[in-house]
Amino acid sequence: MLKLIALVVVVAVLVVLGLAVRQPDSFTVQRSARLQAPADKVFVMVNDFHRWAEWSPWEALDPAMKREFSGPASGPGAVYAWDGNKAVGAGRMEITGAQPARQVEIKLDFLRPFEGHNTTVFSLVPEGASTGLTWTMAGPMPFVSKLMSVFFSMDKLIGKDFEAGLAKLKAVVERPA
Repeated sequence: MLKLIALVVVVAVLVVLGLAVRQPDSFTVQRSARLQAPADKVFVMVNDFHRWAEWSPWEALDPAMKREFSGPASGPGAVYAWDGNKAVGAGRMEITGAQPARQVEIKLDFLRPFEGHNTTVFSLVPEGASTGLTWTMAGPMPFVSKLMSVFFSMDKLIGKDFEAGLAKLKAVVERPA
């Protein structure tokens, strides 16, 4: 009986490892929203890390989170580093590119709870008085991430946060002045 249990455990581990190896080498999570606000107003909110506290889905998860800003106030070179509880972890973001009212590119480095190096892009499409906004995060999937993705979908885990953030951002930019 003990041999049978050991065999089942070994087969289960091999199946999980086999599924992990077959996972893609990278991931992409993307969500979009239509905001009833001009693109320049939306751009200011994503191009300035100081404004993220107004809409980021992670800011409220740890009110005691340590935040550090460096570099320019906004745009390329602006840096936001954080260190918080297990819900937000620790990491650093740096704006690497910005096209006013069109796009913001960010280098995103997670340090804790898991190390990860990703790219985030906010793409804005002005349409009259409204703006189409797409929030994309992409990055490599090292083996540990592939193993986790056998049980958890990155899209489902992060996608719900993107949806919450876009909803908060929508509420902020659509608020009457």
